[in-house]
Amino acid sequence: MARKEFNFAFSTRVRYADIDYQGIMFNAAYLAYFDTAITEFFRARKFNNPAYTRSTDIDFHVVRALVEYKKPVTHDAEIDILVRVARIGKSSLTFNLEIHPAGNEAILTTGEIVYVHTHRQSHRAVPIGDDLRTLLLD
Repeated sequence: MARKEFNFAFSTRVRYADIDYQGIMFNAAYLAYFDTAITEFFRARKFNNPAYTRSTDIDFHVVRALVEYKKPVTHDAEIDILVRVARIGKSSLTFNLEIHPAGNEAILTTGEIVYVHTHRQSHRAVPIGDDLRTLLLD
């Protein structure tokens, strides 16, 4: 996708601790970077997920995580992780993510993360309310 199709970017630098023997980012580390970018997306939308969970006993659980490795990401690279809400279903939330070199259109990695809005005790899906839906789509 074009960068303009994303309404949030989190900029960071790749840590040495995330590099493998091949000199590129270790495959599992990408999910940690995606998670951090989604957390910052929530923060930018003024959604305090820990407070929400404490007050409602409802949280988001990951049910799908997809990473497509297009080009290597190397140590100390400055990257932008782009985030957009692709879909909000009755109880699910789908994010599209991309990693780019900072300020560049080249795509290094793409991903999709699907959350389900879930009651913490019963582990059953709970509908996403209109207030939360509006907050996440703005």
